[in-house]
Amino acid sequence: MAKMQKCSFDRPEESRTFEKGKVELLTVGGITFGRATFQPGWRWSTCVKPLAKTRSCEAPHLQYHVAGRFCVVMDDGSEEEFGPGEVSLLPPGHDAWVVGDEPVVVVDIVGMENYAKKR
Repeated sequence: MAKMQKCSFDRPEESRTFEKGKVELLTVGGITFGRATFQPGWRWSTCVKPLAKTRSCEAPHLQYHVAGRFCVVMDDGSEEEFGPGEVSLLPPGHDAWVVGDEPVVVVDIVGMENYAKKR
């Protein structure tokens, strides 16, 4: 029988920092959750692209938006803005940035396992 598990972002298993942001990771039941915090001025193409070494973000994301506003543009040109209380599903092939002066906090259920790992 499977056992109940408990963990907290107050004690993440791993943290990764990058320009104007950080990701804290927890793995529960084989699923890696990431809490990402992006500071005003953060943009994937300038702050994470140098680490990822890809044209755009190739990680898929399923995210719950906790705080701040976030804009995403897909490689096909489609664009959407997300804010607190919303859930986003982002396929691979996108850029994203913080909108405004408030930090963005998201909890990512898919896509953070290898996010911002130095290659």
